[in-house]
Amino acid sequence: MSSAAPSPTPARRLPLAGVLRVGRPSDIWFKPALSVVVAVGVPNLTLLALGRLDLAMYTMAGSLCALYAHNLPYAARARALAWVVLGMLAAVAVALVTASLTSSAVVLVAVGALLAAVQKALCDATRIGPPGPVIFAFISSASLFTPQTLGQVPGHLALAAAAGAWAWLVGMAPGLVRPHGPERRATARALNAAAAYAEMSVAPSASTAASAEASPTASAGRERARAAGAAAVHAAWQSLFATGARSEPRRALERLVVRAEIALAAPADTDPGRLRSWARDLRGTGPVPSVEPASAADELLGVEAERAAGRRPLADRLGPLLPLVLRTALGCALAGYVSLALGVGRPYWALVTAASLYQANITLTWSRGVQRVVGNLVGVLLFAAVTPLAHLGPTALVLCCLAFNFGAEALISRNYWLGSICVTPMALLITEFTGFQRPGELMTDRIVDTVVGALVGFAAAVAVTNRRAGDRIENALDTVERAREHTARLIAAERPAPGALDAARRSLAAALVELRATADAAAGEWWQRAVPTERVLLAERTGHRTLATAVRRQGLHALEGTRA
Repeated sequence: MSSAAPSPTPARRLPLAGVLRVGRPSDIWFKPALSVVVAVGVPNLTLLALGRLDLAMYTMAGSLCALYAHNLPYAARARALAWVVLGMLAAVAVALVTASLTSSAVVLVAVGALLAAVQKALCDATRIGPPGPVIFAFISSASLFTPQTLGQVPGHLALAAAAGAWAWLVGMAPGLVRPHGPERRATARALNAAAAYAEMSVAPSASTAASAEASPTASAGRERARAAGAAAVHAAWQSLFATGARSEPRRALERLVVRAEIALAAPADTDPGRLRSWARDLRGTGPVPSVEPASAADELLGVEAERAAGRRPLADRLGPLLPLVLRTALGCALAGYVSLALGVGRPYWALVTAASLYQANITLTWSRGVQRVVGNLVGVLLFAAVTPLAHLGPTALVLCCLAFNFGAEALISRNYWLGSICVTPMALLITEFTGFQRPGELMTDRIVDTVVGALVGFAAAVAVTNRRAGDRIENALDTVERAREHTARLIAAERPAPGALDAARRSLAAALVELRATADAAAGEWWQRAVPTERVLLAERTGHRTLATAVRRQGLHALEGTRA
């Protein structure tokens, strides 16, 4: 065996095919779209009635918080939205105070870059989900370049806080009608993912010759489907654990998630149509489908899992993010300074463009850059077309902004560039809340800042290497192996401690989900050790086999208990 250190992975080809492909919309695309219209519309229309539309930028800071946490159960959503609002207020406070103390563009860009880096770190570490740090960066950067006096800061923060409280109410309001909606959706996704895996696992037997010819492709597809199913089931359990008390609807959802787990363990014995039927029933507002367990085992599998599986401390979650944070700080600062050097009057647009690029790896960052540039350029053309309508008066201006708010959230889940088509004219129109401006100048600044932010931001991503990606794979592999061995020992035990096998199974499932996410992220990174693909695939296969055995072992043990 060679003892030579593995060579770094060279720069990969950057993809263009598929970057702009339009996908299916999110199953809840209308929820953030309607929420942001209500959250933004009420404060803006109120300011319009009072003749103070110039203050709308401060209320927008709080209103845009309504975009977050739509996939979380309402108990968890209440906490998450509160933290989002507090985080937004903190960022705006820093920006406004800085703007009141200095007018130096060099200092303002530096502070904006640091804020963007902190926002990137916290959003990724807490996994708050879309739209991530971009909204924070947009609001705080714009606030930095808004003329301000120190005496005005408290009043402007009060407006943001009031709008943030309204956004919190808007985000929580659907719970009055459908209190278990997020958990139902998460369970439906798990059922559909398990059904998809079951269908792929049974399909090859229909034609032995055809399946043998396409076995590598089919096998890879099944592996992806199994990983997606495991991730969906894990997400469903996490959603159920965040709901609070175990009410009867939650118990019914637990039994459905158990059925999804069993389908992943024994796909050949699964009826995919039945799983999909249950998933369809969960989409409405009717009662949760009643699943009568075939045995006491089904009733007990997975239900008593530990709610607090022990989330890693925040400091531990921030460590692996250091390269991404450094990329954000460097890229945003350089983009802002290049924009200043070119004489652009709004360098924060270049800063925000750079901040929006940074994804889990270089390849995804490149794809996001292409999407951002294309979307912004088309959005500038849309702004040119809508400007005559928006300039009819303040009311038309506000209504156009609301329409673009809705369009952005309705389209962005299909592809980021589609959402950017609406975000761009919305951002340009917001600058006119203090008074109509020359469209040609706005459009030129936006185009220059978009190109500068994308080019400089991507260059910073290439310059700051992420050597830790390989280490994270090794750590994830070690974690999976430890969890698998622990689960295997409990499976072999005659009578494991109550709940021990279930907790071990969940730890192994979470470790497998994390391994797949880590491997996918490392696969698109540059200048690192080669990804140990074979080891990852072997760890996933053995881990999933152990999970399947654990599910069967729990069923057998539960049956023995009921017969004793």
